Amino acid sequence: MKRREFLKTTLAASAMAGLNTAILSQAADSSAGGREYYELRVYHLKSGAGHALLDSYLEKAAIPAWNRLGAKNVGVFVQQERTGAATGTEVRDPDAVWVLVPYSSLSAFSEATNQLAADAELQKAGAEYLQTPKDRPGFERFDSWLMLAFAGMPRLELPAYSREKKTRMFELRTYESHSEVKALKKVEMFNSGEIETMRQVGLGPVFYGQALVGKDLPHLTYMVSAENKTEHEKHWGDFGKHPVWTKLKNDPQYADTVSKIRNWFLVPTSYSQI
Repeated sequence: MKRREFLKTTLAASAMAGLNTAILSQAADSSAGGREYYELRVYHLKSGAGHALLDSYLEKAAIPAWNRLGAKNVGVFVQQERTGAATGTEVRDPDAVWVLVPYSSLSAFSEATNQLAADAELQKAGAEYLQTPKDRPGFERFDSWLMLAFAGMPRLELPAYSREKKTRMFELRTYESHSEVKALKKVEMFNSGEIETMRQVGLGPVFYGQALVGKDLPHLTYMVSAENKTEHEKHWGDFGKHPVWTKLKNDPQYADTVSKIRNWFLVPTSYSQI
């Protein structure tokens, strides 16, 4: 091999090794910090078609299988009936079913598909759904996002009313940004006091996730909760007046970090683990 070709090959190999080391180091850092990964799915159904088949599959087959893989506290939600005026950002999708699956690591997520396909209990319990004919599908399509938990709240948290299976509601919020840098600054803003302030005023945070894969990137998604919508609105009012939030929103370094906000008011299904 000529010296020039040898040097080119050696340099390329060294660069690749350095890149792989950086990627592995980043993954190790998130694992060491106990940061979970979340898959958020939205199953879209034909208007008025109902989701009994999907519900049966999720309750009797999929959730038990995810639990066997170590994915605990799987949440399943539908949109809450509107009881008042729209908020201005609320997205209406009454025929959708939302599923949140927490994973302890990136490898746990990446291995799940093959493990579920090989799970005999899942295949048996979910046979009606998995083998349904084309003219009677359980859903039309589903969207999926992979998210990394924020350092400020590295693991999913269950509010007391979820643990006790009491009446409860959730708000899912997505903040889109016009650049990757601004998206990371918004995550930093949450980690710098926004999350803890939400806890203090009773907003009942469930998870915060930085979207890594999926549509409408870059964005972050998080979920807060309450016993009912009246209490939820009160908590938001307290948050808006909190001095920490006032300081953060007026900090120039966090200016223009959000270009679009969307939200959904959700209620858990009877079998949801959140």
